[in-house]
Amino acid sequence: SPTMRGREYLWPGRVHDRLHISTRQYARLVKGWVSSIGLEQSAYATHSMRRTKVAQIYRKTGNLRAVQLLLGHCKMDSTVRYLGVELEDALTISEAVDL
Repeated sequence: SPTMRGREYLWPGRVHDRLHISTRQYARLVKGWVSSIGLEQSAYATHSMRRTKVAQIYRKTGNLRAVQLLLGHCKMDSTVRYLGVELEDALTISEAVDL
């Protein structure tokens, strides 16, 4: 709903005992959306969408720490590898971020 609160799910489950849709249902939705706009289904998936969002956040803000938190990574080097960030850029940005 437009006024989501607390722990409401964006896509609630259709079965009464399920609070949210399954990852499989979500994957089917993404596949349908991708094909409905004429894109190649094999090039897009739920995980690629996750990576794209944080990559855009990193590009626009340069905030590697925020990306690390969003991804739930414990170590910064995991985030760096995930994004494919150049080591020198990552170190410069990491030094600028207060932990």
